[in-house]
Parts: sequence; C-alpha cells; structure tokens
Amino acid sequence: MIAKYLLAFASGMGFLCLIVGLSPVQALPSLEIADKNVAVNQDDGSYEKSYSDQSNLTNNISSKLLIANETQKNFPSVNQQQKIQDIGVDSAVNLWQPIITQPASSSPISYKLAQVTSVSQLSDVQPNDWAFQALQSLVERYGCIAGYPNQTYRGNRAMTRYEFAAGLNACLDRINELIATATGDLVKKEDLATLQKLQEQFATELATLRGRVDAVEARTAKLEANQFSTTTKLSGEAILAGVGATGGAPNQSDPNIILVNRVRLNLTTSFTGKDSLITGLQAYNFLGGADGQGSLQQSLGLASPLLSASSARTSFEPQFPGLNVNTLSGVGANSIQLYKLLYVFPVANKLTLFAGTAAETSDAFPAITPFYGEGQESISRFGNLNPVLRVSGGTSGTGLASAAGFIFNISPNFDLRALYGSVNANLPEKSAAEAVPGVSTTPLGAGLFSGSSIIATQLTFKPSPALDIGLNYAHSYHEINILATGLVSSDIGALAGIAVGTPLTLNSVGGTVTWRLSPKIALSGYGAAIFVDAASNNVDASTTFTSWMAGIHFRDLFKSGNTAGILFGQPLFRSDTGGSAQLTPTGDNRATPYHLEAYYRLQVSDNISITPGAFVLFNPEGNSNNDTTTVGVLRTTFTF
Repeated sequence: MIAKYLLAFASGMGFLCLIVGLSPVQALPSLEIADKNVAVNQDDGSYEKSYSDQSNLTNNISSKLLIANETQKNFPSVNQQQKIQDIGVDSAVNLWQPIITQPASSSPISYKLAQVTSVSQLSDVQPNDWAFQALQSLVERYGCIAGYPNQTYRGNRAMTRYEFAAGLNACLDRINELIATATGDLVKKEDLATLQKLQEQFATELATLRGRVDAVEARTAKLEANQFSTTTKLSGEAILAGVGATGGAPNQSDPNIILVNRVRLNLTTSFTGKDSLITGLQAYNFLGGADGQGSLQQSLGLASPLLSASSARTSFEPQFPGLNVNTLSGVGANSIQLYKLLYVFPVANKLTLFAGTAAETSDAFPAITPFYGEGQESISRFGNLNPVLRVSGGTSGTGLASAAGFIFNISPNFDLRALYGSVNANLPEKSAAEAVPGVSTTPLGAGLFSGSSIIATQLTFKPSPALDIGLNYAHSYHEINILATGLVSSDIGALAGIAVGTPLTLNSVGGTVTWRLSPKIALSGYGAAIFVDAASNNVDASTTFTSWMAGIHFRDLFKSGNTAGILFGQPLFRSDTGGSAQLTPTGDNRATPYHLEAYYRLQVSDNISITPGAFVLFNPEGNSNNDTTTVGVLRTTFTF
C-alpha cells in the first residue's frame, strides 16, 4: 500500500518540478538540434518528423503510411523520429521507407574531364607546387592529363579507383600511340627511371591502400554471407513499464502497482526498391478480456462493463487487451500475434496504393501532433492522436481491420489519403450464437462489405514551414452500439439507454494543428466531434460526442535528445442527444471531464529511452461521483 502512494506522490512531484522548471528554459539560447530519434527537417527547420515517418506504420510503423514515393520527402514526419521512433508501433514512422537496393552496375557520379594542352590552363596549379614539373611533363609531352571543365585540376582531392584507371589508361594509350608512330625518342630512359623512383617512394602508401581495400572487400563478403536478407529489414521495439494509480470510482480500493510489457518485431520487405511489404509481430501481457477482468481500469472502477474501454488507459496498451474482439475469444498473456500485414506500392509519380489484412487507420494517416509516439512521447491514449483516427478500432493496436486505400501527393504542401476498412472481412457469415442478449459471438459482423466498416480520409497541408494542419473525416457502420475508440467508458453503449446490440452509423470530423514557435518548442492541439445515429429502423436515437486537447512540446530540454510535453484537454463527452438516447447514463452525476498530463523522456542512448510521467483525470468518465484519478507511469523503451 505504501508503494502505491509513493509512486503517485513521485509522479505528482515530478509533474510539479517540470512545470516549475519550464519558464527559465524558454529563455535559454537556441541549441543545436542533435536528437537522432525525432529528426528535424533540415530544409525548413521543421519541428516535427516528416509526415511519411509520422504515419503510424511503423517505428512508430508506429511508429502514418511512410510512402515509397520521393515526393513524400517534402512532408515533415511527426510519425519518421523515427530513426523510427515507434517502430511499427507508432505504426509506421520509419517502417514505410522503402529498401532501395543499389544496382550492381551503378557507379559514382562522374565528372566530364576536359583535355588540356598546357599546364598553365589549370588555374589551381602553380609553378611552386611540388608536382608542377611532373604535371607539366605529362600534359605537354604526353597529353594524357585532363582537367575539370572549370579549368581546375584539384590536385589535393582524393582519387577514386575509377579515376586512377581512367588516367592510367589515357597515359598508356598515349605512350602506345607514340611508340606506334616511331616517336619513341619522346619517351626517355630518364622518364622511366623517374616513374620507377616514384613507385619505390610510394610503395608503403600503395601497400597500405591495397591492404585497406582488401580488408573492406573481406568485410563486405562476410556481411553478404551473414546478412539477414537482401530484401528485408528487421526492426523492433520493447517497452517495459511500471504503472500505478489512485482514485477511481467511489468505494474502490487503489489497484496494485503493475509491471507490463509490449514487444514488437517488424519486417519491411521491398521487391522493387520502391514498394514495401510490412509484417509485424507482437506480444504483450496486458489483461482485460471481454469483461475487463485483470485490467488496471477495471480495478479503478472506471472501465466499461464490456471491453474495458476507459480514459485511464496508457498509450502503449492495446484497445482490447486479452481479447480477440472479432470472435470474443481470449488471448493469453505474451502470446505472439500478427498485428501488421500491409503492402504499399507506388503506381504513379504522385499516387501510392496500399492494401492489407491487418491494418489500422493510423497506418495511413500522419499524426501531425508531436505528442504521438506510443513508446516515446505521450504516456496516455488520450494524448497520442485525434479521436477521429481511433473511431471503429482505427488504432486498436492489433491490426483489427482489412483495409485498402491510396495516398495522393497533390503538391509538396498538400497530401490526400483515404481508405476503406472492414473488421471481419475474413468471416463468411455472422454467428447465430449470442454472447450477451442481442450481441452475437461475432459482434462486429462478417464479410468484406456487410460487417462493421469504415471509410476515412485525411487532408494534410503545410501553409508555412512552421505550421502543419491535418483535417479528418470518417464514416462508419457498426454492428453494435459502440464508438470503438477505447478512449472512455461511454465508448461502449455510445447511445446511452439503447440496447448494446443496436447497429450505428457514425460521422466523425476532426482537425489537428501544430505550430512550431522555434525548432525546439511547438504548440499542438486537436478538436473532434463524433455524430452517432441508430442505424435500426426500430430505434430513433442520436448522440454527439466532442473532445479537444492543447499542449506544448519541448525538444532537447535540458539535454540534447530529451523531449517533454504538457497537455490539457477534454476527453470524449456527450454534448448533445436526440430521440430516446440519454444524455447522462442512469446513476451518473453529469460533469465535464478533463485530462492533465506531463511527461519527460530521457534519451539514454540511441536505442534506449526512459519516460517518467503522470496524468490526472478530473471528473473521470464525465461523472463527478468518481474521485479525481492520478495514473503514474515509468516507461522504458528499447528500439533496434
């Protein structure tokens, strides 16, 4: 019991200390950015990662379809840090970058050399240069030395093996020509003696170079013999975290501090050098199941009675822990699952297509906000992404849907993406058995077009180097009465007072903005509205949910590579109802919920980061009967 309060106290004190220390930091002079994990756009000083990396595919897949399209480089990836920040996790950030194999026939960039007839034509060769006489002889006597088009020789530049071969061949051809035309008197014995002397003088250097080349060739041969694959890159992420909480529903005892993990391995394969086949495997030890048993949220009394949706959920926790929501079958702790299977391929200069049987909305859409990063940035589910991206299980963390879509790079500053996703596309028909009254054991329906589905789109644009904007719209159909965001307990039974087996249609709109005040400080926020209507002819009911968030993000805070964030906002909350839907569920005391969060990520090394943080929930789940709740997290992330 003492340990629980110590963790909550430590999280709270860390939060206060962070706030107290922020003001003077803003007055510090700008430092050189050296964060390898969250790359800054070097062309415009952008604070965010490029959009292509910001796509969740990632990282970081986290880690955001990272497109195999050259024009994609013009967009900054909040969801590329991503070296990959959240590999696969963040869905995708960096996993979508194609593997481009250099053709064996490729060669270094060549420079056209111009033949000169006098050494005086070379502007950077002076009579007092130590090699002047040798150059003069080779140019004026043999005509086998060439200069660059700008009349320079660049004698101090290192010579490539290609250039050596070209120069040697030119001289030999000239000597052969002179011999063939009986002008052998031009090649004197003294010249041959000079050449022999030079060879002797530089014998040590030549031997050293020969040894270095041999060593490089040996190492290359070893790497080729032992490489994982010529077409596939392996990346991964492991998260270990301690989580503790206080507060929750009345008459609930505080849960124990828990230790949780999530491990992901991602294989990115390219067959043409421009396409990407992303395969992701994961294992985690979060619990929950159909009724939430074993979850931290259920212990706090803040979870829905089904599927354990809650505002007290951490960023790296799957939406349906311990459950295969397609068939309501259980998933054991640390069992291996396929959470990502997606193929991305360009079909035109500005058009890229993607399709797969294990995908998420966030895989295709850039996150825009710098708080995104399940293993690196915000520690809460609320702080990572706009709720519109999460509708219909769009960020389930388990590759819930089969999906297909496109990415159209309208211009360097405009990017349009859209997808269609179906949750139970692999099931030929819906089960007749019922899990609860009115809900079958395949609650999301069946078939590619007849089950729960979503059509989603995002327009991303960059009106200025310091401003990124993303606009989202999604239209969804659900077989049951849920939002499927996993953000709040009212996610289940979205139409309050209406049977859980009632089908719904949802129209969701949202926007996300990030404004970089400087390369190290950014303001970011989002707004979202979800309009829910009963899809049954027998039910007249509707509800509107709204949510917003605003925060400030810091890079290289106190030390290069470290980041921090403070954010505040309103989780999803019923703002309006119509028909027979209830505005406030029976037994609740309606109150607007708020979320306050602070975290600080310490980049220990290129591959290890530690993030202490805490978030506080006021009027949790929109019910003032619930106590103010504090969730403290100490997260360690390993990437490779």
